[in-house]
Amino acid sequence: MAGVIRELSAELRGFREVQRLSYACAEAVAARLEPGITERQAARMQRDWLGEHGVRDWFHLPFAWFGDRTAFVGFRIPLQFFPTDRRLEPGMPFILDMAPIHRGYAADVGYSGSLGLNPVQDRLMDDLREHRELILAEVRERRPLREIYEDVERLMARQGHANRHRAYPFGVIAHKVDRVKERRWSPRVFGFGTQSLKGLLSDAVHGHREGWSPLWSPYRFSDHPPQPGLWAVEPHLGFRGTGAKFEELLVVTDSRDPQESAFWLDDDLPHVRRWAEGKA
Repeated sequence: MAGVIRELSAELRGFREVQRLSYACAEAVAARLEPGITERQAARMQRDWLGEHGVRDWFHLPFAWFGDRTAFVGFRIPLQFFPTDRRLEPGMPFILDMAPIHRGYAADVGYSGSLGLNPVQDRLMDDLREHRELILAEVRERRPLREIYEDVERLMARQGHANRHRAYPFGVIAHKVDRVKERRWSPRVFGFGTQSLKGLLSDAVHGHREGWSPLWSPYRFSDHPPQPGLWAVEPHLGFRGTGAKFEELLVVTDSRDPQESAFWLDDDLPHVRRWAEGKA
């Protein structure tokens, strides 16, 4: 799964650093999970760990989902995404999701695991590899985002899985990520940082004038080629009450070189290492 070796700009290195910090947090918290811990406690563990490592602002505060909540079973309204008192049990799948801002750089990551063996989630994680490859290939072809979304959904159906990112607001599989101006204190609205929301709204207004959207969805407003910038991409598979996803940053440029027109920001991430070790 090794990508093309490239020299990243200082800005991209900043985004990669906060993404790696986020995944380090996910692995550290996952290692401390035990039976009886609640989603709220797991979310707080992520927040505390990142706070100890200098994070003071957020695109959104950490989430944690256990059991059938990893597949968003029964989710109908946005409030159901927030952590609950659901307790972790042996063999139960979990997903940790966080979007910190550090030194003005943002990341949004998703980490899937289980407390002990869970063959269903293992299969879902294995099948996500093909989605990562498909998304990159079709972005490099400059396919409209809406068409890529539909191809991802068709791949899920062939694999026998359900599309669970359909449950997210606007059914998004990804959203744009930008630099955020650092402030000593940034208020939040329903767990989302106002600075980041302002940036996303600004992108939405600017994009509307030019015919593109910062949200990658199955709807008409995403019927345009990939816009240069960074996109937090999160294909989310579900099967019989078990869910799994990854979320990481995809870089899209205006280069005519296919290899440089789009690439994953980092290939040294837990799910990518998992696939590489499995192949070996």
